[in-house]
Amino acid sequence: MGSIRLEQVNKTFGDVTVIPSVDLDIDDGEFVVFVGPSGCGKSTLLRLIAGLEDTTGGRILIDGKDATDTPPAKRGLAMVFQSYALYPHMSVRKNIAFPLRMAKMDKAEQDRRIEQAAAVLNLTDYLDRRPGQLSGGQRQRVAIGRAIVREPAAFLFDEPLSNLDAALRVGMRLEISELHERLKTTMVYVTHDQVEAMTMADKIVVLRAGNIEQVGSPLELYHTPRNLFVAGFIGSPRMNFIEGPEAARYNAHTIGIRPEHIAVSADEGTWSGVVSVSEHLGSDTFFHVHDSGLAESITVRAGGEVGFRHGDRIFMTPREDVLHRFSADGLRLA
Repeated sequence: MGSIRLEQVNKTFGDVTVIPSVDLDIDDGEFVVFVGPSGCGKSTLLRLIAGLEDTTGGRILIDGKDATDTPPAKRGLAMVFQSYALYPHMSVRKNIAFPLRMAKMDKAEQDRRIEQAAAVLNLTDYLDRRPGQLSGGQRQRVAIGRAIVREPAAFLFDEPLSNLDAALRVGMRLEISELHERLKTTMVYVTHDQVEAMTMADKIVVLRAGNIEQVGSPLELYHTPRNLFVAGFIGSPRMNFIEGPEAARYNAHTIGIRPEHIAVSADEGTWSGVVSVSEHLGSDTFFHVHDSGLAESITVRAGGEVGFRHGDRIFMTPREDVLHRFSADGLRLA
């Protein structure tokens, strides 16, 4: 079991309110991602769940039991930090075993858990090496192994991939997702990278200034963002926003259209503008279009074979069936 419930949880540091009031349910076995810009409170919220920060108010329930005042070591949770926090003088085996040794666990049981975790994480051949002899991705797997052997009710990940290069981040993202499929254990994962959130999560929690803006599956947030903030944060490249007369045609203060939902042509279309930058990525090309009279810049995502260049005038036609409409206060219109 690994269900977590937050009831009106809030946190202040002196006169500064970091988490105003949060209600959230995380079901047993879910992979939940907290995402938002720097300073939005996502890591603080994770630390409150872990017990590394005291709540100012509200309750935290783990498997239905009030754990608000329970010490971190007794909450049945395991945390994986941004830094690997490995002991450089110890072997991989001893690093993974450390929490078990602290718990004075029987040696035979320690060995069983270590071997099992190493097999799951492809670390069996590295158990006698020291961290300095491993790659960044392997070190992060050791840190995860140290969490696995505790057999926790839930894993808490605090931006675990931010120290890795782009290629390793993609690889570790897949490994953590596969690990979740194998273990079926609740995972709560913090990141500022919305691509990580979209590709890994069962459920995404979008935070801004300590408030939950929206909770839902990746596709729910992509297709039906609740407000302008979520619409602009979820999706890469970000959604285009247009105000003024064009939005008024759709009875909205602001309309939003994703770059991938705009067709481009050299001859005709609803809007026109001049290409300022074209980014050719092979399978896709991103065009940044100025002088459209709609917004400072419109981003269009097209196929990799589309060959417009800087200075070309192009025509753009949005798909009206996936157009997003927002009111003056930034909320989604039906």
